[in-house]
Amino acid sequence: METKKKDIRALTKEQLRDFFVSQGDKAFRGNQVYEWLWQKSAHSFDAMTNISKETRQMLEDHFVINHIRVDQMQRSSDGTIKNAVRLHDGLVVESVLIPTQTRTTACVSSQVGCSLDCRFCATARLKRMRNLNPDEIYDQVVAIDNESRLYFDRPLSNIVFMGMGEPLMNYNNVLKAIEKITSPEGLGMSPKRIVVSTSGVPKMIKKMADEEVKFSLAVSLHSAIDEVRTSIMPFNATFPLKDLREALEYWYQKTKNRITYEYVVWKGINDTQEAVDALVKFCRFAPSKVNLIEYNPIDDGEFQQASEAAVEMYKKTLERNGITVTVRRSRGKDIDAACGQLANKQ
Repeated sequence: METKKKDIRALTKEQLRDFFVSQGDKAFRGNQVYEWLWQKSAHSFDAMTNISKETRQMLEDHFVINHIRVDQMQRSSDGTIKNAVRLHDGLVVESVLIPTQTRTTACVSSQVGCSLDCRFCATARLKRMRNLNPDEIYDQVVAIDNESRLYFDRPLSNIVFMGMGEPLMNYNNVLKAIEKITSPEGLGMSPKRIVVSTSGVPKMIKKMADEEVKFSLAVSLHSAIDEVRTSIMPFNATFPLKDLREALEYWYQKTKNRITYEYVVWKGINDTQEAVDALVKFCRFAPSKVNLIEYNPIDDGEFQQASEAAVEMYKKTLERNGITVTVRRSRGKDIDAACGQLANKQ
């Protein structure tokens, strides 16, 4: 029976060094291979040109490199790029490059499908197939960095975990990927340029605070009234707002980092003065910023973008209460690459 080869990127540098010693080779060979795998993103052992042919064959005999493949790349009229990313087992996720005048941002996925059930999100309608491995998350960033250099003549500047999946339901792998992305032995990006967005898993928010992570936190809130939030995000019944707020208070006490809230205003759902007053009250415990996000329809018409007057009411009320607010216009809508639209539609 054929033994299944292990993915070499599941090994730490120390394990790689030990492997070479066990094969009668020098430990430093492990360092060389590690550099090829992460800093240079080698797709094959043959690409490792400073390693002898015999050693490369030996690696081939023992391991595989389960590299992602960009199956399809779509470009929006506004410059946004969406990648359909094929994983080693044939499953597909999507990631997006969002360019502006001053930066390029990678929006990456953390799960195939999603663990949660937000009714306004196309990804939530997909069954959660599995979590992504750290290297699969890392590879999405490398692919977008390459595209940023090719099409916009500059390296990737920011990363948001706002693609498919709930990052905190794949906590360990997301943190391992960020560790590699920020390591000088990986991509060397600053953690301050990374935002992890969650729909709100209180226990994991506290865990992040305890681990003193250096990246920023964003919360997809959309309502600060429990009944309303549960009607659009049913898992709120399990993780109610009081638990979320307690976890966020803990986060702020530990990190002293401002909290960003992602918030869509929908017609007939949360476009009232009562809704914005509840949001102001929810935000008061810590310095916060609210991103009011334009809604991107997902075909059935149940959710509709609120009027400009309602968005303006939110903006003025938040500003009057000293809360930073930004109105975000969506990018990449014409290729289903905007917020909430990622659903593997080819």
